[in-house]
Amino acid sequence: MPHYIAIIEDAGPDDAVGLWFPDLPGCVSGGDDFDEALENAPEAIAFYAKELTEDGRELPPPRTLDQLKADPEFADGLRNHTVVLIEFPPSADAEE
Repeated sequence: MPHYIAIIEDAGPDDAVGLWFPDLPGCVSGGDDFDEALENAPEAIAFYAKELTEDGRELPPPRTLDQLKADPEFADGLRNHTVVLIEFPPSADAEE
């Protein structure tokens, strides 16, 4: 299964947690806490994929962490934020 890298935005103790995907411009997710943001991430990718499909496009292939580190557009964000892998589509085991 492919895994997309997500960057967690720093939030204060009373703020919601947001995340975004360098390989999926405009695809964001969030939640009231870290766990909820991670739970919501595959659904955000699914909505993003649906919009692309309706426009006749496909999800781009995910890049590796090393590939993103080599991209000047994302190198600083990767160094200064928490990075997580989000499996998409989620495996059947993850949904149970």
